[in-house]
Amino acid sequence: MTYFEANDTTRELAARITAFMEAHVYPAEPQYLKEAEELGPWAVYPTAERLKALAKAQGLWNLWLPKSEHSDGLTNLEYAPLCEIMGRSPLAPEVFNCSAPDTGNMDTILRYGTEDQKRLWLEPLLAGEIRSCFAMTEPSVASSDATNIESSIVRDGDHYVINGHKWYTTGATDPRCKIAIFMGKTDPDNPNRHKQQSMILVPLDTPGVTVVRSLPIFGYYGAPDRASETKWENVRVPVTNMLLGEGRGFEIAQGRLGPGRIHHCMRLIGLAERSLEKMCRRSLSRVAFGKAVADQGVTQERIAESRIMIEQARLLTLKAAHMMDTVGNKAARAEIAMIKVLAPNMACQVIDWAIQAHGGGGTSNDFGLAMAYAVARLLRLADGPDEVHRAQIARFELKKYQA
Repeated sequence: MTYFEANDTTRELAARITAFMEAHVYPAEPQYLKEAEELGPWAVYPTAERLKALAKAQGLWNLWLPKSEHSDGLTNLEYAPLCEIMGRSPLAPEVFNCSAPDTGNMDTILRYGTEDQKRLWLEPLLAGEIRSCFAMTEPSVASSDATNIESSIVRDGDHYVINGHKWYTTGATDPRCKIAIFMGKTDPDNPNRHKQQSMILVPLDTPGVTVVRSLPIFGYYGAPDRASETKWENVRVPVTNMLLGEGRGFEIAQGRLGPGRIHHCMRLIGLAERSLEKMCRRSLSRVAFGKAVADQGVTQERIAESRIMIEQARLLTLKAAHMMDTVGNKAARAEIAMIKVLAPNMACQVIDWAIQAHGGGGTSNDFGLAMAYAVARLLRLADGPDEVHRAQIARFELKKYQA
């Protein structure tokens, strides 16, 4: 990492986070996963709350805050290695108040919210007093094309009336979830399809909001994310809840998803690193056909390929972070799209090989690999599927050769 050498701030925070993970997070994972399984997606997990208090007391809190928006924040390049360390555990991001969808929602309100909106919702989110959800994806349309969304936001005097059906509304079943950022159409007839949408803040206790059910991700209901199906029927909120202005929802989405995508990729690199560690330790400790699994040629090939793939993903992610800091998110669009394809696919492959090295046990969650795979596989879809990002990358590349 010569070109992207960590500075003193990042090195000091990385050492503190690593120590915290070893002392508190890794030992707590079995209990956390047990609570998630037994208490389900509608409960607060005591282990997470206990560790959040410890992290906050040690000043390891809200490290996601961008330097561009907050004097105490970090650049993307400074935050990247820290986010990678947190990504090693499904528990850790929430413990440090650095988990999705809250980071994306907080970033959205920080960048685009009014002072009143910040006071009402950003401040308690930053304090970890409440949680939030993001309502964009819909079951009745292909939401990979966000202009397809059908939910409506209609002005009625001093209020907007909201109607829609959403799913994969991450976080809505959490009893601490108090606010949603909802995307719908305020101007469905606008000839510019990217000016039809708006984003609005909706308190979850508003009449007409229904959290229908929890949606399992490969059978995991409670951790690490709580995907949900939600219905919004004649929900009335004040016009002051609108973010930035009517017709600017797509603009907000692009501003929100850039940092969110790179955060996902950083965490996936940490998840893949830990999975590779587990693969190596397991293959060194097991004997098959007269020799250690680690001495089998196929195992060595997979370990080597995993190391190569992780390093490739890390370097491209750091390049994207560097570009976001120096030339802006728009100029880094190609790099952000590339890592969003590369990192989840890399993690899926590394975790799959780690599962194979663990035999049947790898498909249980005794080793944390089944959940790790579920997370990585989901992120080939979240924040835009692979196909959308590949098409965008191709357009950027072809544009270089067009007259």
